[in-house]
Amino acid sequence: MTWFGKKDKLQIIAFQGYGTDSHFYARGRALEDEGIDLAQKGIFNLVLNTYKRFETDEVRHTPVTITLPDGRTVQGKTDNSGYYKLEGQCNNLRELTNGEGWLNFEISFSDPGLKRDVLYQNRFPGEMLIPSSKAKFGVISDIDDTILHTGVVSSLKWKVIFNTVFKTADKRTPLAGAAEFYQLLHRGRLGNEANPLFYVSHSPWNLYRYLEMFLQKNNFPKGPILLRSFPLFGKWKSPKEKPQKQKEILNILKTYPGLRFILIGDSGEYDADIYKEIAQQHPQAILAIYLRSVAHKKKMQRVKSVFKDYDTTPVLLVESTEQAIEHAKKNGFI
Repeated sequence: MTWFGKKDKLQIIAFQGYGTDSHFYARGRALEDEGIDLAQKGIFNLVLNTYKRFETDEVRHTPVTITLPDGRTVQGKTDNSGYYKLEGQCNNLRELTNGEGWLNFEISFSDPGLKRDVLYQNRFPGEMLIPSSKAKFGVISDIDDTILHTGVVSSLKWKVIFNTVFKTADKRTPLAGAAEFYQLLHRGRLGNEANPLFYVSHSPWNLYRYLEMFLQKNNFPKGPILLRSFPLFGKWKSPKEKPQKQKEILNILKTYPGLRFILIGDSGEYDADIYKEIAQQHPQAILAIYLRSVAHKKKMQRVKSVFKDYDTTPVLLVESTEQAIEHAKKNGFI
């Protein structure tokens, strides 16, 4: 955004990614810096920050470079919306990770002719998760009404709009006991397994930093946050096309064929349908499905009908976190 001829500095937001010992994969977005302060309070500031999240000025079709700790580089370019996807074969990446499996890198603009001021001396931090060799399983979790109260089952979704616009990330309420449960799953039965967590949501990438701050403030295990891009105006999804959330989960399963997963969602939207289809297609990859119950009678009845006569994977409709913890202990997950 330009104010009275003064142009904002440029920045790169690196989304936490995931990969393997031999495959590097990173995503992010190049934008003008709108000066969003996630800690700001007051209705005016909250509304202004929400506007800034969605009124973005992208840096389109510009080359970027990722530099690994050992000096190796991965080259790429942003698309028409400022997003980049950088991937390639890189051997021995696990040697560059910490005990939790995180690989730190730097990303920068690499166009020598870029005639704009850039934040942080053109050195932006990024992270990629390569699950530890100690990991026994992985966890893929929804966010909305699974770990974060959003109100997706409210009439006309008014609670979702209100909470996103008028509440800072540190004031949002996690579901009771969710962070504790996820920490137990992360540590596993042995207590040091570093089982990877992946957070998937139908929310747009514009809310990435907002959700990242929520997870940090509420002590959830760190893990890649996988969101979606807004569809281009006039371009509608084919009825046969899978939801983005489902695509992300399938890509995780494909990336880690030797790892089994627990899927966690809620009964409010379509997690039940997505998870059931995935488990039926990949029965050996799914350890269990947990679906948090929501206070909506018709939706609960629908979810129960989805899993009627289903026995491919253990399914638990979770009434409380304590119930989920008990089930996880019984099955040797924690």
